[in-house]
Amino acid sequence: MSHRRIWVASAAAAVLTVGLLAPSGASTAAPPDTANTAAGPAVTLAAGETALVRFRLPNEAMLRDLVASGADVAARPRTTLGEVQVDLVVTDQELAALTARGAVATQLIQTATEGSARVAASKKAAARALVASDTLQFLQSYWWTTDGQSFLSVEVATTATDDPDVEITVTWTTADGTTGSFPLSRFEDSGEYQYHVALPQPVPAQPVTVTASSSLGGSTRAIKPTAWPGATPPPMPEGYQQDFIGAYMTPTDIQARIKRLARQYPSLVDVIDLPNKTQGYRRTATAYLGDPAAAAIVVESVKFGDQKMNGVQVKTVDPGKKNRPLKATYKDRVLTVSLATDSAGAVISTTDDVAALIKASYPQVFNAFVEDGSAGKVMPIVAPVRLDDGLDGTEVSRKPWTVQALRLGSVRDGSKIGVLAYSQEHAREWATPLVTLEFAERLLANYATDAETRSLLDNVDVFVIPVTNPDGANYSFNDYNFQRKNMVNHCTGAQRDPRLANSWGVDVNRNYTVGSYFDGYVGGSANCLSGTYSGTSELSEAESSNVIALAKSHPNIKFAMNVHSYGGYFMWPPGSYKADGRITLPRPSIEEAAYFQESAKRIIGAIRSSRGTVTWPSYTGPVADVLYSAAGNSADQLYYELGILAWDFEVGNDLWNAQTQEWEGVGFQPPYDEAHAESQEYAGGLVELVRVARDLQAQDAAAR
Repeated sequence: MSHRRIWVASAAAAVLTVGLLAPSGASTAAPPDTANTAAGPAVTLAAGETALVRFRLPNEAMLRDLVASGADVAARPRTTLGEVQVDLVVTDQELAALTARGAVATQLIQTATEGSARVAASKKAAARALVASDTLQFLQSYWWTTDGQSFLSVEVATTATDDPDVEITVTWTTADGTTGSFPLSRFEDSGEYQYHVALPQPVPAQPVTVTASSSLGGSTRAIKPTAWPGATPPPMPEGYQQDFIGAYMTPTDIQARIKRLARQYPSLVDVIDLPNKTQGYRRTATAYLGDPAAAAIVVESVKFGDQKMNGVQVKTVDPGKKNRPLKATYKDRVLTVSLATDSAGAVISTTDDVAALIKASYPQVFNAFVEDGSAGKVMPIVAPVRLDDGLDGTEVSRKPWTVQALRLGSVRDGSKIGVLAYSQEHAREWATPLVTLEFAERLLANYATDAETRSLLDNVDVFVIPVTNPDGANYSFNDYNFQRKNMVNHCTGAQRDPRLANSWGVDVNRNYTVGSYFDGYVGGSANCLSGTYSGTSELSEAESSNVIALAKSHPNIKFAMNVHSYGGYFMWPPGSYKADGRITLPRPSIEEAAYFQESAKRIIGAIRSSRGTVTWPSYTGPVADVLYSAAGNSADQLYYELGILAWDFEVGNDLWNAQTQEWEGVGFQPPYDEAHAESQEYAGGLVELVRVARDLQAQDAAAR
């Protein structure tokens, strides 16, 4: 059987985490310890359950259909040994439907806790006939060893770029003469051929040579794979303090930790209150007036529920007399709608009439709209119902939130080179603030006893925003753990139906100004229910505006790292492109590109030193090349507008399962032991980033 497969990245990018089928209801719960289940047993979901599941799809046609229907694609689809592999957020019904269509659920990565292309048109067959043989070239060839298992990762390009049927096979040889081979899959992005690639392949030992051959007769010369990443940080001295993280942390926990660090290290820490307060963990209060399955309207408060609107009652009454007009009164926190009657005394007011009357009578207090499917129906008599904002976080402050940044260093006057690390732009990425806080505490705790740490904080001005999106994070912890966006609801009309509550909000990392959706770049959305909704305009949100405000007010910041999860990527600009012709934002210069790559190797080496985790070379590079187009992301604005060397982590690398011989995803909120391990390894990567900044400052000083 042929193993040829193509993935069209632009289509998947356009629907990243689009929640078209919004889950209903919400209750808080932490992810179960069994969420990271090894492949093997059948994946099943209980009725009404939502989960993050890894699938093997039988063909690209199914991927295309899923993309077109707005599936919640959690990570970049990829092909392995001829099958499309994709992580999807699905309900039990969607799991059953996909299974019936031939999809195989291979791993239950994580369960949602309620409450908390096919390719573009085929190339003409004649094109293949015109190519007698192709020329192949290795773009990457790397190897490494983790926990005693060696891996080989390659990318190969063919000159037969227009032929979708070219098959490429890689053959490796170890020093003792052992050989083996594996197929590569064609990677196409926005209709443009990029290369052929496979997931890192297990090999028995270090491969000393690799070759590639194609079905058209092309072949490469034998080359020697390079050790990856080829960089090792200086060893930690005896007594080096680390491991300051003991549990997942809510925004309230993080706020307390920031306050404690400022109190504990007054000579090394400033706390910066960022200028734009967020909305806060707040929503308007709503109620269904009537039966949504029969005839109903949605009544919504104009103010937030915590602003004395939770508990307000609304009801409809029959006046009990003939020829009465429709009217509404609001008194003592009760909205009463007296329905109109005809000459026989029968109620004649429709749902449309009632919704319009409420909005017209009390526009500063109530909004109302007709429930989908109820238009034109006679309004029922409804006993008093209470408006409620539906939020379950009883211990969470409802006030607008002041986002805070830590500023670390012995010299904090702007004269030293600055490094910014920020995390949890996406609410559901619980492990990311653990990384930035562990990083901050290592620098502070070791300053007095470790000469290298002292050198870092004496020469680098470090800024840390542990939680960029606190409102969304509070919602993720308390109401719906797969929440990605903030809590600002820009939806109008029927899209404000409370059953869609888990799909409201703006994707903070699609709300920046460079390469944005508003400029025609791929990877954002105008749909307020989309997981990549870009907002009403660039920097419309407090959360994104805070990141840029901090960078602009401290022009000494020359490096930035945006910490996301999951998947194990290390990326930099350009982060987006326009679909027609796959036109990216301008590429860095040759020198800057080389600096990005070499610095990345140093940082990846530091990450690896913790527990052997290796960020794959195929996952290291510009965002638009190794992940997807992310229109309006923060790194692009920091780099192109402010001249900051801006990187992105995606913590939570796939883990190799030696039993199943599969790479397994860890999810947004893995069991805490895994999240803890991620915090330790990626904090080490951030320390190395500070070292990179210090070294650049020293080089620049020596060159003057």
